[in-house]
Order: sequence, then C-alpha cells, then structure tokens
Amino acid sequence: MDFQTTELTHQVAQTARDFALQYIKPHVMEWDEAQEFPLHIFKELGKLGIMGVLVPEEYGGAGLGYIEYVSIIQEIAKVCGSIGLSVAAHNSLCTNHILYFGNEEQKRKYLPKLATAEYLGAWGLTEPNTGSDAGNMRCTAVKDGDDWVLNGTKCWITHGKSGDVAVVVARTGEVRSKDNATAFIVDRYTKGFSGGKKENKLGMRASETAEMIFDNCRIPDANRLGKVGEGFKQSLKVLDGGRISIAALSVGIAKGAYEAAV
Repeated sequence: MDFQTTELTHQVAQTARDFALQYIKPHVMEWDEAQEFPLHIFKELGKLGIMGVLVPEEYGGAGLGYIEYVSIIQEIAKVCGSIGLSVAAHNSLCTNHILYFGNEEQKRKYLPKLATAEYLGAWGLTEPNTGSDAGNMRCTAVKDGDDWVLNGTKCWITHGKSGDVAVVVARTGEVRSKDNATAFIVDRYTKGFSGGKKENKLGMRASETAEMIFDNCRIPDANRLGKVGEGFKQSLKVLDGGRISIAALSVGIAKGAYEAAV
C-alpha cells in the first residue's frame, strides 16, 4: 500500500469508529436484549457511504476497496457484532451480487439505492435441506412467458423480513443436475414474496435473521441476473467476498472483547 491508501484507510476507519461509539455503543445491550433491528442506524450509515463501500461512485457508492471495507467492518464489530454483521451482509452479498453480475440497467436501478441504504439488501441461497448441498434446493423458478414464477422458502436470511430487495438463487433445472440454479432480483413488495419466521438467536440478536417465502411470486425476466443456470457459480464468487467481510467481523469482535477485558 502507498501512503495515500494508508491515509484513506485511517480516515474511513476513524469515521466508522466515531459513529459506532457515538450512535451504536449506548444501545448495544438494549437492542440485543429486545432483539430490536435498528433500521434507522443503517440509514445513517448509508449517508456516510458505509452501506455502499465497494460500489463505484458512478453508481452512488463510496468507490473504496477491500482494505477500507475490512477496516470499517472491524471498527463497527468492535462495538457491536450485530450491526457489523448486517453491514457485511448488505455490502458483500446482495449489493455485490448485483455489482458483479447485473447488467447496466439493473446496476443503475438498484445500486444507488442500496449504496445509500434507501434500500436494505437481503440475499437468499440457504434452505433447511440445502446448505452445502445447493444442487438439491427446493425453491424453484419456472419460466412462464416473459416471467418467472418462484415457489419455495429460504431460511436464515439476514434481513429476510426487513430487506427492500433480495437477490434469490432458485433452482431452474433438475435436482443435482449441472448448472441448475439461476439468480433473480426480487423487490420486497412483489406479490407472493413475504417474510416468514424471525429466528430467536443466541447471539447477534440485533441483526435480523428470518425466512423468505415465495408463493407463486411472479417476476419479469428482466430481473434475472446473468444467464440461466449460472446462479450457483455466481454465488461462489459472491461468497468469496463475503468470507473476507465475515473474517473482518470476527477480528473486530475479538478486538472489542480484548479491549473490554483490559
């Protein structure tokens, strides 16, 4: 890293640190014990560019790199793992999936709103029966004219109830066949899309984890991300970036625990 990058990293980390100490720390126990998802906090983080860290400036984002992103996640997680988790999921999963694989029209429609937290993002891959066995997913998308009809359930989804837009990976081929999944963008108020059970977790309780339910949810083919059958391959790339943010989250929590102990 050159000096400019180091100085930029310091500046964005300081911004995240100051915000976390002033606006998050006083409420950490209150939110955790009540399992309150403080949506207003993410709206404020959006104003600081923290909800669109990796999104290029041309799409309304901060246009920063992973070094700055890791620094931001660590500073927030030192104060509250729940908020750090939600920031990481919003940036790395939903937003990054559209950034990586969306066409120009999709990017211009969704990225500016995600980057400013006008929209909160969710990302749906996991199902009760399909964790590592993603080729066996039961959530399906069937082509019907110019639309796709989604049916099924996704579970343990960050912002599953409160997300304004979700990237959903559904099976479009035969079970366990090659290239049998496709990714779609689904807006929250699409008919047939709803939030289900909110999980009662042991930790990270101020970060919402819930089901997403699709009941004959009809979306246009224009909301398809990439080619039919590319969904799982896309997910692997998205998860590569997600692992970086979750590692940063873990380091931040460890640092916060150490400082509290000292």
